[in-house]
Order: sequence, then C-alpha cells, then structure tokens
Amino acid sequence: MSRPASLRTRLAALVGVGAVLALGACSSSGGADAGSDGGSGGDLIRVGFSQLGAESGWRTANTESVKASLTEENGFDLNFVDAQQKQENQIKALRDFVAQDVDVIAFSPVIETGWDEVLQEIKDSGIPVVLVDRTVDTSVEDPFVTWIGADFEQEGRTAGEWVAENAPDAKVFELQGTLGSGAQVDREKGFNDVVGDQVIGRASGNFTRAEGRTAVEAALQAYPEMNLIFTHNDDMGLGAIEAIEAAGKVPGEDIQIVSVDGVRDGLQALVDKKFNFVVECNPVFGDQLAELIRKVVDGEDVPETTVVEDKSFDQTITQADVDARPY
Repeated sequence: MSRPASLRTRLAALVGVGAVLALGACSSSGGADAGSDGGSGGDLIRVGFSQLGAESGWRTANTESVKASLTEENGFDLNFVDAQQKQENQIKALRDFVAQDVDVIAFSPVIETGWDEVLQEIKDSGIPVVLVDRTVDTSVEDPFVTWIGADFEQEGRTAGEWVAENAPDAKVFELQGTLGSGAQVDREKGFNDVVGDQVIGRASGNFTRAEGRTAVEAALQAYPEMNLIFTHNDDMGLGAIEAIEAAGKVPGEDIQIVSVDGVRDGLQALVDKKFNFVVECNPVFGDQLAELIRKVVDGEDVPETTVVEDKSFDQTITQADVDARPY
C-alpha cells in the first residue's frame, strides 16, 4: 500500500473504528474479560508500550509524560520498552507483549513501513493497538483502534508559512529527521508544499544533536549560499548552531534557523536569538493517552484521531516563558 498523502488521508481508513471497537476489545485474549485485568473491575490495566528511543529532548519529555500517567496509582501495569531507534527492537517488543497477553499495546513506530507481519500477529491475538505520536503505512486492515499525536504535516506547513512571509528569498537547507519516519515525511511535505522551491539541499540528522551538527558541517561546504535551515527538530537545530558557530558564522543572523519541537533548550535558543522561529510539537499528552487506553479496555467508543494542540513561537518569547516550560 502506498503511503497516504497526509495525516487526514492516512487516518481516514479508521472512520468507523469506534463502532467496532467494543467487539475488538471484548474479543481480546487480554481484554476486559480476561482474568486479572480491565478498567472496570478495579484491577490494573496491563499496557505494553514500545517507545522508539531517546533521541531528543522531545522524546525524553514524551516518555516522562507517559510513565507519569500510566502508573499503578492511576490503575496501570506498564511494561515500557525503549527500542533505541531500531525497528527490529520494536518488533521484538511487540511480539513479547503478545506473548505476555497484555490488555493494550501502544507504540511510537520508528518508521512508517515494515509492520505488516507483526501487526497482523497482534490483530490475530485480539489485543487492541493504540498508536502514539507517529503513524504506520500498512496493508493490514484496521491495524489499530486509535491514534494520538501531533499533525506533523501542519507543523511543516506552519514553518513554511513563516519562511514565506519573513524570508521569501532565503536559500534553505532542510535538516531532515529519521528518513521514513512519519515526522520526517510529513514535516517535509508540509514545508515543501509552501516553500519547496526555496530548498537547495537536504540531509538527515536522524533527530539527534550530534548528527545534526555533522549534517550541517557538510552542508556548509556543499551549499555555501544557504542562509536558512529548516530543521525537523530542536536537537538537530542545536547541533546546527554548533556547526555554524564553528564555521565563524552567526546563527540566527548569517543563517536563520526554523525548527520544530519547542523543548526548553530550543526555546532558549530562540530567546538567545540563535533560532528564529519554533513550531511546537507538544510531547506532554500522557494523561490523554491514559484516558484513551481506559476507554479502549472498557469497550467505549474512542475518536479515531486525537490531535494534540501545538503552538508556535518567534523571538518575542521571553526568558520567563522558557523558565515556565514543563519540558
């Protein structure tokens, strides 16, 4: 199946999932009828959660939010696995969750493709799946019951609109995230739909500060005319700052930086005038995830999509705003 064009298109196939959700939850071998689970009987809801890694400040904040919400005090027995940005680790974790007969499987996929076999195995087991943050491109019918996260394509579009208004003649280098991930694919699409003709080069920094610096060091040599970087996350942008300064240039002036995330370090760079614009991707939605999982286990209808609210920030942000950030 080819990758759908946008978040709305990719999730359109889930329309009507809520109507069959009760059947999916009740038929689960680890669902609300199994011996020691379920949200209604007062026992803990057993959740297997596979996080894709800890590649950035955003991911760390998201993990902390999930762990703080899916606690025993809140009625959950969480089995949390860090995949260390490797799909094979995630697939193993998902199969382990099936073997453990958890009530719900939740995961943030490293990339969009390559999940068909394991998702079919999970579906055959009857365990409902909740996708978190990122999405999948699969031929498996109704592979998950609900998704929660940000609209990555809109984030890219918002960044592009700022560039179109504030730097319409800029020569842009695009610092991509992990290639094939939903965040990379959709942020790139949204940005390029607006100002794609201004992009003179692109390379992946794999969402990490170190690789972001390496990519920009190479770009400074390959594209000496570039004067704006669009980075798919703050950590890569912070690495870009290091590369720009090492080259004797001034970040935010000689080379503007437009980023996505809105973690504290990224917004500090905005206050320090080294970033020029930041589109937020809010990682703190563990409480919303917990509520979705409770409804799934209880067989209640859930929305097919829950889009987390994002903001955007320019250099008018204050130090007090940064200090007040929870992540």
